[in-house]
Amino acid sequence: MRSLLTVICIGLLGGALTLVAQAQDPGQGQDQNPKGVIKGIVIDEVPDYEGADFEQDPKNMEKVMMGGVPAGRWKEGLLFEGISPQPWLKSAANWMPGTEKVQPNEMRITFMGTAPMLRPGQMNTSIYVELGNGNSFIFDMGEGAVTNYLASGIPINKLNDIFLTHLHVDHFGSIPWVYAFGAWAGRWHEPLRITGPSGRTEKDGVAYMVEGMKMMMHWHREAFSVFPTAWEIEVNEFDFADAGGTAYEKDGVKVIHWPASHAKDGASGYRLDWNGLSFCYTGDTRPNTLDIKYCKGVDVMISETQPEVIAISSGVQGVPPFVGRYTMDTHHTPSYAAGWIFNQVQPRIAMTTHMPFDPYINAETVAEVREHWKGPFHFGAPDMVVVNVTKDQIWVRDGVVPDYPNVRAPNSDASVQKYGGLVVPVPPFRREDLQSQFIRDAEIDPKKYYPKGYHPVLMEHWPVDKPLFIPENQIPDSMKSD
Repeated sequence: MRSLLTVICIGLLGGALTLVAQAQDPGQGQDQNPKGVIKGIVIDEVPDYEGADFEQDPKNMEKVMMGGVPAGRWKEGLLFEGISPQPWLKSAANWMPGTEKVQPNEMRITFMGTAPMLRPGQMNTSIYVELGNGNSFIFDMGEGAVTNYLASGIPINKLNDIFLTHLHVDHFGSIPWVYAFGAWAGRWHEPLRITGPSGRTEKDGVAYMVEGMKMMMHWHREAFSVFPTAWEIEVNEFDFADAGGTAYEKDGVKVIHWPASHAKDGASGYRLDWNGLSFCYTGDTRPNTLDIKYCKGVDVMISETQPEVIAISSGVQGVPPFVGRYTMDTHHTPSYAAGWIFNQVQPRIAMTTHMPFDPYINAETVAEVREHWKGPFHFGAPDMVVVNVTKDQIWVRDGVVPDYPNVRAPNSDASVQKYGGLVVPVPPFRREDLQSQFIRDAEIDPKKYYPKGYHPVLMEHWPVDKPLFIPENQIPDSMKSD
């Protein structure tokens, strides 16, 4: 104990002693310690770490090194039982892409989009759930949220299993981009899977939205079909009125749904259970008893919320007070109500999202939630809030992602599982099939703009007429799962 603590203390104190010496010993050459005893300045000779120059009493050493550390002697007052960082986290303050694997018995939740109104610090709502069995799920895919998925190092073709709460565009606006670029960037051997509620009529359900999206993107889909692409979408549309119905059940994961009150039939909430861990997400809704019933006992409950500062926010956000009041009272959950519902559900941690994150309003939101809920609480905003969940611990951090990330290489897992290697399909079309000859004739001869001595071998046609097969052992590591 003594020798270990001595080494630690020397490491911690060495730098500080040097600075003190420079401040107190302007001469730097005078012998300030003829006996070699440290009294706030560095000595010239090598000190005797085991001798009288340094503290040797283990009890005194322990007092220093254990200062400020509870070690079971007391409980720090700001935290709740079980709210503490797991030992494998690289940083208790921040999550950074590619630094931590989800542990076998862990659930990780990341808020990729957190607001109804788009702005640089908050994309539209999207929640990413990763499980220790390797599965991942997306709950809502609002406009702009895809940027945070890409910045987090997730390959485009791995963005799949999307569960939509309802069909307001701030909850599905990124799907056209995911559909289009995932098909181009390696989603060649599995469909894009989208799950969501039906509505009062056929036109109100998620399947109709998907068909409309495909029609809207006809030009894009054909134009991109000069590349290896696959455009299949698998839609699982459930009955919105089937409260407690199963939306997904596979690999030990079960997702159930129930109706949400959002001014029109066809909105839903979700709960996911896996390996003794669970989370629920209300989606956009008025306060209702179904959220209490189906979220009861979850580890993490996520509710949308809007604080009761309608008139003040109208001056900040530019929304007339009567519009704000009517919108909340017909569509959304006031923060007072969110706290009341949390208190009925009693989750291990309660969180709010789909909310403005602004200095003038944050403290008010907390105060309103705290009117009824006294347990663990954290904002699911702004973007990139990360929650690590195990049976014993929950910890919330800020994710740190680059402003200008590069897109990760396509993932080959689906192809390897199906074929034992990477299969690259043949493009459905050639340029000649889609473009008039006179337009290509107007292209400038590359010899006129490439400098002398430089002329790449152009690839104006897809070079093969059959699919390519790359054995698993020749697939680059960048295209494999971590």
